[in-house]
Amino acid sequence: MAFLSDTLSRVKPSPTIAVTTKAAELKAEGRDVIGLGAGEPDFDTPQNIKDAAKAAIDAGKTKYTAVDGLPELKAAICAKFKRDNGLDYTPAQVTVGTGGKQVLYNALVATLNAGDEVVIPAPYWVSYPDMVLLAGGEPVIAEATADTAYKLTPDALEAAITPKTKWLIFNSPSNPTGAGYTWDELKALTDVLLRHPHVWIMSDDMYEHLVYDDFKFCTPAQVEPALYDRTLTVNGVSKAYAMTGWRIGYAAGPKDVIGAMRKIQSQSTSNPCSISQWAAVEALNGPQDYIAENNLTFQRRRDLVVDMLNAAEGVTCPVPEGAFYVYPSIAGCIGKTSAGGALIENDEAFATALLEEKGVAVVFGAAFGTSPAFRVSYATSDDALREACTRIQDFCAGLT
Repeated sequence: MAFLSDTLSRVKPSPTIAVTTKAAELKAEGRDVIGLGAGEPDFDTPQNIKDAAKAAIDAGKTKYTAVDGLPELKAAICAKFKRDNGLDYTPAQVTVGTGGKQVLYNALVATLNAGDEVVIPAPYWVSYPDMVLLAGGEPVIAEATADTAYKLTPDALEAAITPKTKWLIFNSPSNPTGAGYTWDELKALTDVLLRHPHVWIMSDDMYEHLVYDDFKFCTPAQVEPALYDRTLTVNGVSKAYAMTGWRIGYAAGPKDVIGAMRKIQSQSTSNPCSISQWAAVEALNGPQDYIAENNLTFQRRRDLVVDMLNAAEGVTCPVPEGAFYVYPSIAGCIGKTSAGGALIENDEAFATALLEEKGVAVVFGAAFGTSPAFRVSYATSDDALREACTRIQDFCAGLT
């Protein structure tokens, strides 16, 4: 009898974490490595948020809280949904977890039975399929190609839905592509969902505030109010507020689903860190002006990276609407050999050779379900991005 759970054989470790870890190991060995794998802002957490956390500590707010969130934080989340999305929720419809990942996982564990299917558009965040598998469900991948700017089409969604479908996981702006859906594009998808009343929507809005140019963010329950009662809208403070390490995510949706998620959390982690919760109250209720200022920096970096990658031989890089990622195709590089003698037979081989020969760490496209491509996080300094892209250009120029 095997000691470890059979369920573990269904999943794999996070490739993005693996890339970041490998880059850190090489740096520790003295290698000159530029890591473009981590999905977190390089900005410090704003001072008012840090001050709120310090004040909470000084006030002794260091005890257990309600299992799925402080009343004050749930009130702030309700106000945020009303202010930013025109959505009305009560605190009983809100849950707070240790990051958005836990919130998503709680929802899947609370709702999936063996054989239930979850539609996941590809390219996808690496954790979606594995979380579905861990929860006992079956991921069904609906591919979105470069021809549609990596956005799921209504026809592709329709084709992926079966009588076993329980959820669609929707992410806009997207990790890994940065693609954002317009109101009309999202309305076309919600029209499909209206025809399938057994399908629920799990909307991962984590990059809501990180949008550029004239793009206007919208979320499914906002676009189609008829889907309000079968939509779980997930968000958090990690990205827009530069609070990745504080580990606060949240969701709003129907009371019965929120109650089921609370039950899961009550028997697993219990409440998120009390100090992080008080910091999140300040993040949501406090000044928001620095988000737009940070976005100008991100947009400048996006434009730098897109321009330099499109100048690399064999690389085609679309312009994303949001998040802080680009997802260039390397179709023109496949089948070639690097200057160091590595055969570029797929995007994983490309990423491995790029790291070994040029000291640039990226995440290969197969990890996100769509190849041949790779993901770059441009949430780092302009100088580092310029040097990294120069090395990528040199690497591609050396392919024969």
